[in-house]
Amino acid sequence: MKSKLLTAVALVSTLSFAAPAFAEPEVNSNVRRLIETRECYACNLTGANLQGAHLIGADLRNANLQGANLKDANLEGADLTGANLQSANLTSAFINSVSLNNANMMNANLTNAQFISAELDGANLIGVNLAGAELFNVNLGIGGEY
Repeated sequence: MKSKLLTAVALVSTLSFAAPAFAEPEVNSNVRRLIETRECYACNLTGANLQGAHLIGADLRNANLQGANLKDANLEGADLTGANLQSANLTSAFINSVSLNNANMMNANLTNAQFISAELDGANLIGVNLAGAELFNVNLGIGGEY
């Protein structure tokens, strides 16, 4: 009985972070893989709904998260080096010890996000909304690909 309950909880947890029904099957598959393994190197997560997801230590290097919903997500220790977060929603996200080096964050919503010891060297921050965001020990290098 306990095993069935844990399976049901895992299934509900996975489904609660599924991409919208209209998303490409590849995106839905990648969301499941990310939630289960915390690994999604260079994968397509365009428009994925990852609201409230615990992505602690996730490998999202070079991932396409354009337009993704990461509201209230915990990204502690995640690697988003070179990721595309253009127009992504990171409202109230917890961004502790995260690498966003050379990430494209153009027009991302970072309202009330918490950045602690984050690396943003070479990140594209054009049009980023940082209203109410807290930044502690953040490396904001100049330059990058954008």
